[in-house]
Amino acid sequence: MKRFKLLIIILSCVFASSCIPHKDTVYLQNKENSFNDSIPNNLTEVQKPYRIQINDILNIRVKAIDQETVSILNPSGEGDLNASGAERAYFDGFTVDLHGNIRVPTLGFINVLGYTTTQIEKMIEARLLEEQFKETANIFVTVKLAGLRYTASGEVGSPGTKTLFQERVNIFEAVANVGEITEVGNRKEVQIIRQYPQGQQIHTLDLTDKRVMQSPYYYIQPNDIIYVKPLKQKSWGTGKTAVESIRTIATVVSLFTTTLLLFTRL
Repeated sequence: MKRFKLLIIILSCVFASSCIPHKDTVYLQNKENSFNDSIPNNLTEVQKPYRIQINDILNIRVKAIDQETVSILNPSGEGDLNASGAERAYFDGFTVDLHGNIRVPTLGFINVLGYTTTQIEKMIEARLLEEQFKETANIFVTVKLAGLRYTASGEVGSPGTKTLFQERVNIFEAVANVGEITEVGNRKEVQIIRQYPQGQQIHTLDLTDKRVMQSPYYYIQPNDIIYVKPLKQKSWGTGKTAVESIRTIATVVSLFTTTLLLFTRL
C-alpha cells in the first residue's frame, strides 16, 4: 500500500510539471510593471534606421525627364528573365561585396557599408549631378533593400530561410511567416542572432510580455537568425497537454501494475 501511495505521489509530481502552463503560450501579456491598457500611450515601438551590411542586395532605380539617358542605370534582370521574387532581386540588384562596395554602371564602385538607404540615395544623386547631369535633368534616385531575408530555426512550424518584400517586419510577423512557434517552443526566450560589423551578437526576447514592443530588437533586420528554444517538457516526453500527460501516466501505471502483479505471483 505504501508503495502504491509513493507511486501516486511521484506520478502526481510528474503530471504537475509535465504540462505546459497556459501563461507560457500566450503572447503580449500584462506582466509586472506593465499596463492594463490594450494600447498604452507610452508603449512606443523602437526601430533604428537600418545600415547596410555586407551581402545585402540593393534595388536602385534612377528616374529623369529623359528616361533614356538613365536607362543604363536601371538593370532589367538580363541574367535570368524568368526569375521572380527573391531570385529576380538577386539578378537585378546590387550586392554589397566584402569591402562594402557596390558597382554601379557609369559610376563605378561606391562604398555603402554602414549607410542608410536614404543616405545612399543622396550619395548617388550627388555623384550623377556632379559627373553626368545638370540640375535641369531632375534626377530622382530610389534605393531599397531587395527584400528582407532572415532565417528561423528551432521550434517553429517551418524552419528555414524566408524573404519578405516589405520595409518593416516585427518579430511576430517573422515568426508567423515560418509557421508559428510550436507548442513546445519557449516563447519567453526567443533569440535573435544579429550581424554587426564587429561580429555577431545574441539578443533575447520574451514574446509573452507586452513590453517586448519597446525592445530595440522588436523589428528584425536583414540576415537575422531567429532561434526558438524547446521547453523542458519536450525532452521529458510526458505530453504537451493535460490529456496527453494523463495518457502517458496511465500507460506508466498500467505497466507498473502489470509488473507488480507478475512479481507477486512468483
